[in-house]
Amino acid sequence: MAQKRAFNEGKRHFKKNKKQKASVVEGSNEDVLLADVRRLLKETKLAGSQEDKAELPAHHSEIELDIHSLSSTGDGLAHKDGQVYVVPFTAPGDTITAKVFKHVPEESYTLTDFLSVKHPSPHRTETPRCPYFTQCSGCQFQHLPYAYQLEHKKTIVEKAYANFSNLPASSIPVVGETIGSPLQYGYRTKLTPHFDGPPGGRRDNRQGKKVTWGEVPAIGFMKKGTRKTMDIEECPIGTESVQRGLRRERERVKQNISQYQRGATLLLRESTERVEKDAQTKDEDEDVVVEDMGDHIHRKTCITDNKATSTEYVDNFRFDNPAGAFFQNNNSILPLITQYIRDNILGPASTPTTTNPSTTTTSKPQIKNLIDAYCGSGFFTIALSATFTHTIGIDIAAQSIASARHNADLNSLPANSTTFLAADANDLFASIPTSDSSSSNDGGASFAPEETVVVIDPPRKGCDAGFIRQLLRFGPARVVYVSCNVHTQARDVGWLVGDGGSGLADEEGLPVRGLYEIESLRGFDFFPMTGHVEGVAVLRRKRNPEAGGVGGGGGEGEGRNGAGNREAEEVAGKGKPAPVDGQDIPSASGLDAPAGEQSSTSTAAAT
Repeated sequence: MAQKRAFNEGKRHFKKNKKQKASVVEGSNEDVLLADVRRLLKETKLAGSQEDKAELPAHHSEIELDIHSLSSTGDGLAHKDGQVYVVPFTAPGDTITAKVFKHVPEESYTLTDFLSVKHPSPHRTETPRCPYFTQCSGCQFQHLPYAYQLEHKKTIVEKAYANFSNLPASSIPVVGETIGSPLQYGYRTKLTPHFDGPPGGRRDNRQGKKVTWGEVPAIGFMKKGTRKTMDIEECPIGTESVQRGLRRERERVKQNISQYQRGATLLLRESTERVEKDAQTKDEDEDVVVEDMGDHIHRKTCITDNKATSTEYVDNFRFDNPAGAFFQNNNSILPLITQYIRDNILGPASTPTTTNPSTTTTSKPQIKNLIDAYCGSGFFTIALSATFTHTIGIDIAAQSIASARHNADLNSLPANSTTFLAADANDLFASIPTSDSSSSNDGGASFAPEETVVVIDPPRKGCDAGFIRQLLRFGPARVVYVSCNVHTQARDVGWLVGDGGSGLADEEGLPVRGLYEIESLRGFDFFPMTGHVEGVAVLRRKRNPEAGGVGGGGGEGEGRNGAGNREAEEVAGKGKPAPVDGQDIPSASGLDAPAGEQSSTSTAAAT
């Protein structure tokens, strides 16, 4: 049996065998950082400031650096002697001292630890509220004013589409200003701190011995740049009820540590009970947070059982979910994103002509139907239901569909207008009744593509090529793409929009041309103080009947049943090839941040 590598006690592991280096995952932090590094190297070379390569500083040595810009990962970037240095917790204009811990010579960049500020940037104006800032990997921007954070997140969206969409600049509209969160602190309704097992604990478990704890372990999140867990007593981005839950759970673990045979991850999930003001109120204990909502009161508590039911209220809709399941973690911004989608999902309003006010300048068919293709527990399907005649949520996970149907019942939505379907991953749209469909699953509604919008909110890895091909075959009039990873979103939108050179191929390996054009792009700040931004892209079907597709083309108003489909099939799927360009998963911090929130057991099953 091969000998296992010794436990590293929180120290960094770097593989010595470079030949076995793993490939970079598309859209990952490493991939995104690499794009920013290459961009900075190119800019400095074009500006004539490319220095001759000097000998790289020794590992663990200290180095003084001037921060040039912020990367899309939230780290500062400095350029010195032909090498880019990546420094967390900095701002453009800072002069700082950092400690070198890893060189990546083949890509001319170096990873460092932040040590101190020698000369602060004019952007460094805020006093961090967290005592662990610059050590905990959960937040990156507590030293920056919020307006600056929002402006930076706009550039993240811009660079994502420039670097990952494979689209020409002419196909990418001006990115809108980032929509900020009403709460910048105290917004996270879920945290997942953890603690590690004792040294030798794994060996004792294998040998059937009782694990011995010499002391209470650190309970918290990951230290930046390491696998070491920091002891965290408070987290100011968590809601008040979650922070109270953290204090309670820390004490419980301390009192019961001998019962654990290994390390564990703790669940802290806020749940809300709505109480009428004139009703008998309960005697509140110290773990209950009471919020006056006008006509009623919200009693907020922290759930720690993964199998318990948590309740959220958004836009006066109620959502019940297993506490350990995925649901968006910043309730304060959810009404803003649902209103934005309502305002933009139908497209620009038709305007009356000057000669006859009773007529309009467009014959665009009215969007009557919504399909939520990654519906999860039904958030978008339910929250947007009043805007459409019929809404359908699709998911390949039966448990998600059960939760979605339960939530529809809780909100008294009629079954003949709001339905949910568990669909086959290989043909998600087969169950959708169109004008020529005989399906009666939805009570007789017809989801003609030219009258339908599809909302997609996939996991962090984005959509797979099979789903994009299915979406292009169905060919809805509009698509709204919500994403927690704007870089994989940019890749997928490139597939939906591109002319065949974006890398998407059909089942026969031939390039696929997109059907859509981008109407608008905008970021939403779901996670203030961090480098994450949620992206919303609104797409409309091209008017050109030869725009492309997979086994179906057509212009706006011509879905898979449209008149242009046969001709477009020849253009897109069978014609001449076009050139081709190149658990919840825990986050690095353990905060259960966007890096892990959108994971799913299915390829097309997440809220």
